[in-house]
Amino acid sequence: MDKRRLLHIAILGAVPFIMVLGNSMLIPVLPQLQEAMGLTQLEVALLITLFSAPAAVVIPFAGIVSDHVGRRKVIAPALLVYGLGGLIAGAAALLLRDPYPLVLAGRVVQGIGAGGTYLLAVALAGDIFAGGGRTRVLGILEAANGAGKVVSPVLGAAVGLISWWAPFFVYGVLAIPAGLLVWFLIEEPPIKETRNLAAYGRALVRVFRERGVPLAATYLAGMAMLFLLFGVLSTVSDQLGPRYGIRGFAGGLVLAIPVGTMAGVAYVAGSYFQDRWEVLKPAILAGAGLAAASLAAAAVFEALVPFMAALGFLGVAIGAMLPAINMLVTSAARREERGLVTSLYGAVRFIGVAVGPPAFAMAIGLGRPVMFGGAAALAGLVLVLAWWLIKPDKLLVATGQEGAGSSDTPGSQAESTGNEASGGEASGGKEREGTPGRWRELEEEG
Repeated sequence: MDKRRLLHIAILGAVPFIMVLGNSMLIPVLPQLQEAMGLTQLEVALLITLFSAPAAVVIPFAGIVSDHVGRRKVIAPALLVYGLGGLIAGAAALLLRDPYPLVLAGRVVQGIGAGGTYLLAVALAGDIFAGGGRTRVLGILEAANGAGKVVSPVLGAAVGLISWWAPFFVYGVLAIPAGLLVWFLIEEPPIKETRNLAAYGRALVRVFRERGVPLAATYLAGMAMLFLLFGVLSTVSDQLGPRYGIRGFAGGLVLAIPVGTMAGVAYVAGSYFQDRWEVLKPAILAGAGLAAASLAAAAVFEALVPFMAALGFLGVAIGAMLPAINMLVTSAARREERGLVTSLYGAVRFIGVAVGPPAFAMAIGLGRPVMFGGAAALAGLVLVLAWWLIKPDKLLVATGQEGAGSSDTPGSQAESTGNEASGGEASGGKEREGTPGRWRELEEEG
C-alpha cells in the first residue's frame, strides 16, 4: 500500500478515535464537574444526554448532504464544530462564575459536530477503498473507535488531574487539526452523478424496498451489541468501587479489558474478512452466541477475575461482529446512497449507546443475575433474528457479491447482478456498480 493510502487510513482512523472521546473522556471527571458547578445528578447527566441526542438527530441529515456534496465537505467542518463546542465549554468553565448553561450549550454544539464524523468516515472509506481493502480499512476504523474507548477514561482521568475543566480543551486541541487534515489531505473520488431530490428519494426507496428487512436486522444487531457493551460498562464502572474496592486509574484499567479485547479482535477480524464475504454472517452469528454465553457467565460469577474474564469474551464477541456488520451496511447501497444508509446505522448505534446505561441502571434493581440474564437473552434474540433475517446475498450490492449463490452459472450470476445494479434494466455495454467490472473501477478510483 502506497504512502498516500496509508495517510488516508491514518487520518480517517483519527476521526472515530476523536469522536468516541465525546462522552467517554468525561465520565471519569463527572464527580469533579458536579462538585465544581454545584450540580444535581440530573444536571450532570445532561452533559452526556445533550451530546448524544443532537448527534443522533444530525447523523441522517449529514448523510443526505454528504451524498450530494461529498463526505469530505461534511466531515471536515463537523470536526471543527466538534472542537469549537469543546472550546466553548472549556472557556465558560474557566472564565465564568456560573458556567453551567454555556457548558451545556458547548456540549450541544459538540453533539451537532459529532453527527457528521465517524459514520461518514466509514462511508468515505467505502468510497475510497473497494473489495478486500475496504474490509480491512473498516476493521481499522472500528479498532480506532475501540482504542478511543480504551484510552478515553484514562485520558480523562489524567487530564482531570490538571483541573475539572481541562478535558473540554482536549476536544479542540485534537478535533480542529484533524478537521484541517481531512479538508486539505483527503482525496475523495468525484461524485459522478448529480440527482435531484425526487430521484434521490426513489433510489433510497428502492434500497429499502429491496433490502429493507435484512438491512434493518443488520442495524438492530449493531445497535443491540453497543447497547449491551455500554450498559455493562456503565454498570461495572459503578460497582468497581463499592463491590471490589477498585477506583481511579485502576478502575479504568479494569474497564479497558472488554473494550481492549473488542478493539483488538475488530482489527484482526477486519483483516481476515478481506474477500471472505461468505464468513460475514457466520461471524455475526458466532459473535451473538458468544455474547449470550459470556453474559450468562457474568450472571453467575461474583469474583472479579472470572467475572472480568467473561466480559473479556463479550469484547471478543462484539469485536468480531462489528466489522462484519459495518461491511454489510456500507455495501448495501451504491455510492450515491451510501452516506444516508451508513448514517442511519450511525444513528441507531448512538441510540444503543445512549439507552444502554440507563436501562442497565434500572435493571440492576432487579438483581445482578436478572440483569445479566436478561442481557444474555437479548444477545440470544439477536442471534435468532440475525440467522433468520440477515441475507448477505441481498446486501452486498457494492462488492459484486450480490445474489452470489442464487444463479446456476457464473454468467447468469453476473447478468443478474448487473440488472440488479441498474434497477432492473438491461446493462447494455455499460458496466454498473455491483458487477465485476464496476468493482475493478472502484479499485482504480480508490
